[in-house]
Amino acid sequence: MSTAEQTLSLAAIEQRLDAEAIRIIHVGQFDYAGMFRSRRMDKAAFLNWARAPRFSNTLSKWNYAESLHAGGPYLTERVAIDIDSLRRFPFEANAVLVIADHCGASANVTPRSVLKAQLKRAADLGFDVRAAFEVEMIFLAETAQSMRDADYRGLRQFVPDNKCWSGQTAAQEAMFVAELDDAIRASDINLFTVGGEMGPGCFEATLGATDGLRAADDAAVLRQTVRAFARQRDMTALFMPYVGTGYPGLGGHINLSLVDRSTGRNLFSDPAGTTNLLARRFIAGMSRVVPDAFAMCAQSVNAYRRLAPGSWAPKSLTWAEWTFTTAIRSVPDDSDNARLEFRVPAADCNTHLALALMIGAGLEGIESELGVTDPSPDLGPDEIPAGASRFPSNLGSAAETLRASGLARKLFGDPFIDNFADACASEHASLARAVSRDEFARYAEG
Repeated sequence: MSTAEQTLSLAAIEQRLDAEAIRIIHVGQFDYAGMFRSRRMDKAAFLNWARAPRFSNTLSKWNYAESLHAGGPYLTERVAIDIDSLRRFPFEANAVLVIADHCGASANVTPRSVLKAQLKRAADLGFDVRAAFEVEMIFLAETAQSMRDADYRGLRQFVPDNKCWSGQTAAQEAMFVAELDDAIRASDINLFTVGGEMGPGCFEATLGATDGLRAADDAAVLRQTVRAFARQRDMTALFMPYVGTGYPGLGGHINLSLVDRSTGRNLFSDPAGTTNLLARRFIAGMSRVVPDAFAMCAQSVNAYRRLAPGSWAPKSLTWAEWTFTTAIRSVPDDSDNARLEFRVPAADCNTHLALALMIGAGLEGIESELGVTDPSPDLGPDEIPAGASRFPSNLGSAAETLRASGLARKLFGDPFIDNFADACASEHASLARAVSRDEFARYAEG
């Protein structure tokens, strides 16, 4: 960015802050786990920092435990403030959250930059991306301290009698749901609806469609907002894909449409109300790429617990119209509602990488005019159709598959693939020797 461009940008930022009477700015970026890592500054400090903004490059070099998996240098790198990402930070007065993306060496490996590259690729092909996440969560009647005091065992459930889509839960927990709804909207998240789902304390936030980058931002900020909402009520909000016996698996489904950049028309819509050729080629691309790059939508060890036999999560890249047991649920329509739903990502997925995976894979199918795969409406989630590649069964396998994929490297670049595969391998290794209570009970006296 030139000095003139930087001055203009800084002036625009200051004008925005003044217009909205903003006093406090939380500025940062998302790490691989999807956590927003930020600095809190008052307006004067922020504007001073924004003259030559820099942020740590360590976020792409550490795992969930903040242990380094990659080599140095460890330093601050230049970032670009994305004024369009600015949103309310409702936990204190006159405060906002804004994202600053790396624009130097780390730009090739950070999640939001990986997504922006795929959105640009779509734009170059004449497409805009509209997307929305559906994020499932479980609330526990536990604080951070009480969970630790209990050694994370026998944790107290919230709404233990909840049933899927229960009107009873909606009635008895109406105040809780209304407050949760308000908290989500107060973070300028485009919320469509929030309500009960399957299992004790299980709820789902369905977000409204928006442009691709904002959709991923919304879903990432949602988790921070919901966790804070829970803590303020002496509760815990979990986004772990599988909490344990008696709980459902938690997904982070992505709904996506391609839109004509010049006309705004939904290109997945079809007068006959069926899945059209463009959508089918998008699905074909996902069928080819997703098994190779599966780690991009399941980057935690726990995410693979959700894929255990007998779960609702599909085990290979299948698709069908309206069907809940396939990896891709096509929702055909002759109107703007036509979309594809990617049902594989876990609730703890990195939302920017999961969406980048879906877009990058789908565009590969369109650009290469891949042959259309047949739908599998009658298959259960554990059934693998002939010719389909099964998803990796653990994070270590997913990391090695990603590392070895020439196609993933072509789509997402060597720097990202090498760094992210290392991060996933490190995360897998961190728990490879861990023994669960259930495992000990099963084998100790065998």
